Amino acid sequence: MGDQNSATSIPPSSSTLAGTSTDLPIPASIKFLISNIKNLIPHPLTVDNYAIWRIQIIQHFTANGYEGHLTGKATPPSTEASQEHHRWHVVDTNLISSLFSTISPHILPYIINSSTAQEVWYVLERRFQPMSQSRVIQLKNELHHIQMKDINMQQYLSQIKNIVDNIAASGSEVEPEDIVFYILNGLPSTYN
Repeated sequence: MGDQNSATSIPPSSSTLAGTSTDLPIPASIKFLISNIKNLIPHPLTVDNYAIWRIQIIQHFTANGYEGHLTGKATPPSTEASQEHHRWHVVDTNLISSLFSTISPHILPYIINSSTAQEVWYVLERRFQPMSQSRVIQLKNELHHIQMKDINMQQYLSQIKNIVDNIAASGSEVEPEDIVFYILNGLPSTYN
C-alpha cells in the first residue's frame, strides 16, 4: 500500500511483522505477555492443575486486554484482506504461542491443530472441565474421610486447608461449618 521508505511508515524491527505490504507493530502488551508468561504461570498445564492454570491464564489475558480472544468476543474482522484482520491474526497467533508455552508436552497434541486462541481454549475446556468436576468429587470424598492419625495438629490442619484450597481452585466450595465438622470428625478420641 504505502511506500516503506516514506517518513510515516514504521521501520522494520524486531517489534514489527515484516513481509507484508504494511509492517504492523506488535502491541507492547503482547510482547510483555510472551516474554513473561512462563514467569507468570510457572507450572505448565497438566491433567491435575487445570483449574488453577485456567484461572491464571484468564487473569493474565484479562489484565492485558486479550480475554476476548479466549471467549470468542474478539472476532476477526470480516474482510480477510484488511489490515485490521491481519492485525487481529498477528495478535491471536501470538496468544496461541503464549498458551502453547504454558502447556505440558503430553497435552499439546490435543490442541496442536487449533487455528485460533478461542479454539485452543474451547478444546482445553471441553477436555478438562469434566475432569475438574470429578476431581472435586474426589477431593470432597478425601475431605470427608480425612483422619489425623499419627501427625501433629499443624500438619493435619494443613492437609485440610490444602484439600479445601484445591476444591476452591476447581470451581467449587466447602461451607465453613462443613470444614469445622470435617476437622472435628477426623480428630482422634483423645481430643473429645
